[in-house]
Amino acid sequence: MKFFHFIILFIMLMSITTLSQCHVDNDHNLKHAPKKRTYIIHMDESNKPTVFNDHLNWYESSLKSVSDSANMLYTYTDVIHGFSTRLSPKEAEQLKKQLGVVSVVPEIRYELHTTGTPEFLGLGNTKAFLSGSDKLSNLVIGVLDTGAWPESQSYHDEGLGPIPSSWKGKCEVGPSFNSSSCNKKLVGARFFYRGYEERTGRRLDKNSDSKSPRDEGGHGTHTSTTAAGSPVSGANLFGYASGTASGMAPTARVAAYKVCWNGGCYGSDVIAAVDKAIQDGVHVLSMSFGGVAREYYADSVAIAAFAATARGIVVSASAGNGGPWSQSLSNVAPWFITVGASTIDRDFPGYVRVGNGKLFEGISSLYPGKPLQGEWILIVDGYNASEKTEDGAYCLPGSLVPEKVAGKIVICNRGRNTRAQKSLVVEDSGGAAMIFVNDRRSYKEELVTDADFVPTIALSLKKGDAIRSYLNSVANPIATIVVEGTKLAVQPSPVVATFSSRGPNSVTPEVLKPDVLAPGVNILAAWTGKVGPTGLYRDTRQVSFNIISGTSMSCPHVTGLAALIKSVHPEWSPAAIKSALMTTAYWTYKNGETIQDAVTGNPATPFEYGAGHVDPVAALDPGLVYDLTLQDYIWFLCVSDYTTEQIKTVTNRNVNCKYAKRKYSLQNFNYPSFAVPFEYSTDNASITVKYTRILTNVGAPATYKVVVSQVESAKISVNPESLTFVEANQKLAYTVTFAAGSKPSSTSQFARLEWSDGKHIVGSPIAFTWS
Repeated sequence: MKFFHFIILFIMLMSITTLSQCHVDNDHNLKHAPKKRTYIIHMDESNKPTVFNDHLNWYESSLKSVSDSANMLYTYTDVIHGFSTRLSPKEAEQLKKQLGVVSVVPEIRYELHTTGTPEFLGLGNTKAFLSGSDKLSNLVIGVLDTGAWPESQSYHDEGLGPIPSSWKGKCEVGPSFNSSSCNKKLVGARFFYRGYEERTGRRLDKNSDSKSPRDEGGHGTHTSTTAAGSPVSGANLFGYASGTASGMAPTARVAAYKVCWNGGCYGSDVIAAVDKAIQDGVHVLSMSFGGVAREYYADSVAIAAFAATARGIVVSASAGNGGPWSQSLSNVAPWFITVGASTIDRDFPGYVRVGNGKLFEGISSLYPGKPLQGEWILIVDGYNASEKTEDGAYCLPGSLVPEKVAGKIVICNRGRNTRAQKSLVVEDSGGAAMIFVNDRRSYKEELVTDADFVPTIALSLKKGDAIRSYLNSVANPIATIVVEGTKLAVQPSPVVATFSSRGPNSVTPEVLKPDVLAPGVNILAAWTGKVGPTGLYRDTRQVSFNIISGTSMSCPHVTGLAALIKSVHPEWSPAAIKSALMTTAYWTYKNGETIQDAVTGNPATPFEYGAGHVDPVAALDPGLVYDLTLQDYIWFLCVSDYTTEQIKTVTNRNVNCKYAKRKYSLQNFNYPSFAVPFEYSTDNASITVKYTRILTNVGAPATYKVVVSQVESAKISVNPESLTFVEANQKLAYTVTFAAGSKPSSTSQFARLEWSDGKHIVGSPIAFTWS
């Protein structure tokens, strides 16, 4: 039971079956939760009374005035000016009233949301990136996650030069982790746990999770090596997906910031980590975790990301695993690159053949043992092999009667526990193999793979129902399972992953999210040596690489790609890099058909894929970009009707919004995509809105002409219809007018706007909603 609590939560986080929209817990949901909770206190630096020598003394005095027992967990200097502490609600209210206190915000708990992907993304031929190859090794990618497993081959530093002199980070020492654990690839490693310990009431020890940067769960090692792992030949999981594993930015440096533990990732720790990352000198940040979307002043991750962006750091974040439900997104602030998940063109096919000769194709598990491969054996439904039929249908622990399943193939429904645990239950009960069937209540037809404990084939609901019909038609139903190994060039690909969270944006409907898609299904990358590939405490199998899925996996792909672009274009702002990735993203296959949604098999929409699937080579030369400055983001908050205190909580700045509210609007926010919300009108009156955008030329002089697709219920016009750029960095504006009549509430329609000079296509999706 050594890692039981940690592993069960960890697998729940990574399993697409159980990774529904990440929910933020409240203290009353924690067993034996104390009456106090953690708060993040934002102080107005300019209001420090002169009687105090420094800010620390001021913070301590302010805190002691409301509580004799409270201690500061962290003090913050870069993300915000302030501190975090544990207070009762009454004490928090008293502190709010003190001079110089901007806000007292309850801490949020967040949850964690490759051999084939470089080639799939067009990085097999790296000539386009050669001009920035030397500069890439000067960039440091900071990954906020569960830490790093420094012994992984993917952190080897062969061929890397000295660590950049600009790097100020360090390797923090802890159990099984010392200064020599870092090298010229893994240049920094820190850990932040005070918020976790205070919130949960648990103390980290060797039996729970290492109080060090060491990654004992695998998630952080997987994400950081996806972003920037060094090339490793012969990488595979049990012989599957064999090839050379490489991160997106293979010569960039990695700094691991461990903020996620066996109880989640806590806001006070996240802010402290980003505070240090800014001081250390990271260039790109990756955050594969999130919670329910909320106002930006109440979201610690959004606040921390704003501070990083304000200093020129690109921040990539996962969209969440709340699909296929609408408005399920995490990390929707406009300064994030919010990344959804897609499939790649590699799969692991297998099939079930039943006694009447019918064959049902699905996805095989990554089982390392002897396969059945044509051996005919009896098949049983878990529902009928249990005294608790409902539990047996899902193959829950202890639910299957060994006498009824021994030596047989067992059908198990998706849901209620992890996929890998179901296969362990089958093995424990003496079952020979498993058929894993999408459950009717999951509404998810997507098939993913696991490193199961018995031979397994995953099937869709429809095919599972057909097999059950066969079971009921004969006295002794038989079947066999055949696996076909790794299959390449699978089409169609990419497809929007079922679990990938979808829009519209519930906080700011005028900003379309997610921004882009990137590979997030069945991704192979480095793994920890502490737990097996399923993460279950009984899984003692040791692997160097693992295959897992989630927007946690798609986020670091974009992190690494952003580093590649930054190495070639170091002068570009984070917004320009995001714009390049968005406007060059593709939203159709080569045959012209729209990227599919795995939920339905029908064309996906910008609420699923954002601007489209990333195309890194095209993003190096986008022609034009939609740039944004720090002032733009501040004005965005002004016209979002935030109060002065709320804006300062996000920006750490005193802001006067009078000018912004006179001259600015959300419709003028220079975002690379368009979200146009219309309010429902009972009299069917026409509604007209205008959006203004500014394009910056980052290519040669050229004339761009606009093409706009039209939709049934809205008329779109652009003025002017052509833009002539005569020099680099020249900026030109245009206006788009959208006119529409009334539509039923919750209706949505989609269009597209493209500027082209004959060489470049600068594309923007348009999403209309009526509410």
